[in-house]
Amino acid sequence: MSVRNATYKPWAWTQSLFADGNILRLFIACVAIFVGMSILKPDVFPTAENFLSMGSQFPEIGILAMAIMITMLTGGIDLSVVSIANLSGVLAALVIRALIPADAEAGQVMMGLAAAITAAFLSGALAGLINGALVAYVNLTPILATLGTMTLYTGLTVAMTRGNAVFAENRLVFIGNTNVLGFIPIPLIIFAVVVALFALLLNRTPFGVKVYMIGSNINAARFSGINVRRVLLTTYIISGLLAAVVAVIFLGRNNSAKWDFAPSYVLQAIVVAVLAGVNPSGGSGRVLGIVLAILALQFVSTGMNMLLFTISGGQFFKEFAWGALLLTIMVANHLSEQRRSKSARRPKAE
Repeated sequence: MSVRNATYKPWAWTQSLFADGNILRLFIACVAIFVGMSILKPDVFPTAENFLSMGSQFPEIGILAMAIMITMLTGGIDLSVVSIANLSGVLAALVIRALIPADAEAGQVMMGLAAAITAAFLSGALAGLINGALVAYVNLTPILATLGTMTLYTGLTVAMTRGNAVFAENRLVFIGNTNVLGFIPIPLIIFAVVVALFALLLNRTPFGVKVYMIGSNINAARFSGINVRRVLLTTYIISGLLAAVVAVIFLGRNNSAKWDFAPSYVLQAIVVAVLAGVNPSGGSGRVLGIVLAILALQFVSTGMNMLLFTISGGQFFKEFAWGALLLTIMVANHLSEQRRSKSARRPKAE
């Protein structure tokens, strides 16, 4: 069919967008939760103040979930991402204290901040390199390798700080606590940039194809000429770099870094990745799923906290709400897969 005679279908993109049943269910869940909470709490939930608050709460977990995602796509996992973030944050804070005195001029402040952020990214990349080498070249099981390095990086951070917090002298607070145009949190902008770059990396580059191929069938990937070790090493380096991004946000938000910041974020990031449809065995998962999963979880936790705020413990309802939503989507995915399998086995009519 010629281009002249081709029929333009303005909604055709939605067919590919929602071809994945899990993506469609997450989208429906997001809309349903948003509408439901807006009806139940119309005075507080669908407000600009609440959107601003929610937009500043989830970027760290969302970025960590993408770090978990890229390793899970290859059939692995990185349990050390929060430990890397804390180590990188401590190193950045120490550089700030060493290079930026209280009476520093603007030029010295800029150079010191550049050095601190560079130190965070270099330490994140090095930690990821160690993880990748253990998985790709020593052939350790990813969960055991990163469990060991998680303890190693945490111990190193404790030794460097003697267990104390290291303060950044308010030099990075603009990253964690500033809104662009008065209503867009900088952490949310960073999250959006990471999402865009990640989507391009996985969907529009040869590297992304190799990652999915390794997760789908590592032996077939080897026979096709893919350097599996190099790709695995790169994925863990990327995971470490994403942890360093989170470290900078942590440091900007809290003005300090410590060895035990956000220990629960590892499990929460894994929950987001699983809810997003990332296969723990590798080979499947989409960045859009991460975005929809984190939005659905944020909507449900914020909404339920508002509904149950007057009940004792209502403000700590996040974990229960996340678990309930995760189980609901997982059961729906399982039932859908069963129906699809039965339909495939059913003999076709002649």
